Amino acid sequence: MAIFGIEILAILGFMVAAYSVVANDALQTLGTFLSSNSKRPWWILWLFAASILVVVMLYGYYTQSGDIAFGRLNRLPYPEGGVQWYHVLPPIVLLVLTRYGIPVSTTFLVLTVFALTGGAETEGVLGKMLVKSGMGYVVAMLTGFLIYALISRVWSRWIHKTKDDPLPFYWTVIQWSATAFLWWQWLAQDFANIFIFLPRTTTVIDGATQVTFNSTALVIATVTMTLLLGWVFRGRGGNIQKIIDAKTNTTDVRAATVIDLLFALILFFFKEMNDVPMSTTWVFLGLIAGRELAISYFASLRPKREALRDVLLDMGRLFFGLIVSIALAVFVPWVATGNFAGF
Repeated sequence: MAIFGIEILAILGFMVAAYSVVANDALQTLGTFLSSNSKRPWWILWLFAASILVVVMLYGYYTQSGDIAFGRLNRLPYPEGGVQWYHVLPPIVLLVLTRYGIPVSTTFLVLTVFALTGGAETEGVLGKMLVKSGMGYVVAMLTGFLIYALISRVWSRWIHKTKDDPLPFYWTVIQWSATAFLWWQWLAQDFANIFIFLPRTTTVIDGATQVTFNSTALVIATVTMTLLLGWVFRGRGGNIQKIIDAKTNTTDVRAATVIDLLFALILFFFKEMNDVPMSTTWVFLGLIAGRELAISYFASLRPKREALRDVLLDMGRLFFGLIVSIALAVFVPWVATGNFAGF
């Protein structure tokens, strides 16, 4: 049975993945924006983020020859037998983990089962995703540590001392511009985690892979994600947002702007590197880890042991999510078909 030419399981997987990814990963991008604009009406923030979402979706469709996943699904074609129930299970697990505030990597949780059950066409993709995401974590952590080691003694202390003072309007303009740039970069990376469930055509011309979605998928995706984004914003981010709020000075517009700019630049760098999907969660937590360690060591705004404990706890969540992802990808298809997914 199909609706608008799309299988029921594919629609279900897309809907659950869209909500789970927006509620989990998107808050790593928009979390500091929500924190530092907590006094503004939620619907204003939603309209801002939703307008960028629509622009990026249309830009991808019309400039990438119908590829609203921005090339991130070049190595992960649509399953030959269509979407199966074991493809849909990981985003449901992600939904549960998000409910308990665990910031796992949606890239690994959602894409791993496709990467390990796609046969020869997807062979080696998981390993490349792991390498690229690991590089992202290390680069982000070193960047965060070095930048904040240089500026934290003056910058972070200044923010801490003046956090209750009224800020000039230009800081709001700068922050919203930085958020728009970051949101764009994140969408280009993580659309693959959602659109993996939608039917598409994959062609290879002169060695170049071209993925194309039809206009129906574009409309369904745009409307669905806009509404889900509003639901998340109305709830002010839920449990994942509490993790972001617990970090040092993230409710300050100036501090949030620096985080957003660094995060966006790192994502842009890795987006341009190649078309292998990567975990934006690993990049975000790497950046925050480097930042928190630098602030604790150089600005003394929080105990060093407490900062290190938070970093290790976040790393534990990442590896927990990775283990869950691989376990689901290997054992669930075995239950369904009697065959283990291959690495």
